[in-house]
Amino acid sequence: MINAIYGKKIGMTQIFGEDDRVIPVTVIQAEPNKVCQVKTKATDGYEAVQLGFGTVRTYKKSGEYRVNKPMGGHFAKQGTAPTRYLREVRVEDASEYKVGDLQTVAAFADVKKVDVQGKSKGKGFAGVMKRWGFRGGPGGHGAHFHRAPGSIGQCATPSRVFKGVKLPGRMGCDTVTVRNLEVVRIDEEQNLILVKGAIPGGKNGIVRVRMA
Repeated sequence: MINAIYGKKIGMTQIFGEDDRVIPVTVIQAEPNKVCQVKTKATDGYEAVQLGFGTVRTYKKSGEYRVNKPMGGHFAKQGTAPTRYLREVRVEDASEYKVGDLQTVAAFADVKKVDVQGKSKGKGFAGVMKRWGFRGGPGGHGAHFHRAPGSIGQCATPSRVFKGVKLPGRMGCDTVTVRNLEVVRIDEEQNLILVKGAIPGGKNGIVRVRMA
């Protein structure tokens, strides 16, 4: 079976549980994911299905979908309407599915725990104190060392900086997975999944919800 579905992070809110306790939840809108391609071991070397989601606008005059030629040819070959996003999910036996099948939130009706994967918020270029939690130097006026990384290498041997040294650089925009989040509610009419707690990324970010 397909054990995942893709959707968008709408935001956080809170609901009341059966014991009248407030539960902080993240709302994920997971519209039906359409199977756009079936990959088998005979044709592609592994078993997987390609899921498509998101609407693609059309040109007013011609009515054609606004996709480039490679993607338009891909969808035409599969005989399905273009979607905005394409993602792959590994399955045990891809021959059980066909192009056009839908993966909906109803598949998660009896699921208690899920793993949610998304891309964390970008923080831009950050120094070692913000990025890695370095202590920094003295804050007094007489000090000449405040927020710099300090000594990062050796003098003569091996006279280079080792790989993996914590330095300033781009912070965020990493793929983050939060495991074993509790499924609080499933709304099949509005294609919503409510999970307890926070998930990576900002609003309208693409996330993958996978059965734990």
